[in-house]
Amino acid sequence: MTIFCYHSVEPLWESPMAVEPGAFAQQAGWLRRTRRVLPLRDALPRLDTSGRLPRGEAVLTFDDGFTSLHSHVLPVLTREALPATVFLVAQTLTPAGQPVDWVDDPGPEPLDTLSLDQVLEMQDAGVDFESHSWAHHDLTRLTEAECVRDLRESRELLSDLLGRAVTLLAYPRGLHDDKVRRAARTAGYTHAFTLPERAEQVDEHAIPRVGIYRGNGQVAVRVKGARSYLPLRTSPWLACAAGHLRRTGGTGPDAAAEG
Repeated sequence: MTIFCYHSVEPLWESPMAVEPGAFAQQAGWLRRTRRVLPLRDALPRLDTSGRLPRGEAVLTFDDGFTSLHSHVLPVLTREALPATVFLVAQTLTPAGQPVDWVDDPGPEPLDTLSLDQVLEMQDAGVDFESHSWAHHDLTRLTEAECVRDLRESRELLSDLLGRAVTLLAYPRGLHDDKVRRAARTAGYTHAFTLPERAEQVDEHAIPRVGIYRGNGQVAVRVKGARSYLPLRTSPWLACAAGHLRRTGGTGPDAAAEG
């Protein structure tokens, strides 16, 4: 898989989701030297039927919109001149906001998400922002009508705040099924992205990405980016999440517990 998915990049949160800043900087430098890193939208027409880009090409994406992206990721992207896409949970940008209640191991400090001012600053610097749903619910547990409403409200709010059309979606926790994919199309998304725990059918609303997690070195990143499918489990809670998906009939990532 050649679309990489990160979540947080920060030093103190010892979670699989939180890549250490030094490790991310090394990975970004390696990508700049060895790969042609494309904006996500530019990459879409180049994907083959398995969701892979031509050899030597890659895309960077980040889920959830944690504040650490502003402090630890934006400077690296700017220095290395790398494009990236961040998938935002729309309700976090409303006046009422939304706490980060979708993470199982939040760590000792409260987790924050990007403010609208930070999002707009990063957008001005060239970062693309798209939808990670309205409230980071497990979409497979909603009715189809509820799913359409959630995804449409996210797309419409983000389009209004960003001043441009938002048409790309990353499923919360990578979880999706036939109903969720239909809802994404109905809600106006042209493409949607997953984090498969196992090989699954690929189409425009089920495009696979590969997760990069804390402890993954450059060798792991290279291997993950070179293979069409690689089991990504790195700890017991990932295996439990995958087991839940198999029992409920949904499809999604080995990082389903949080992504």
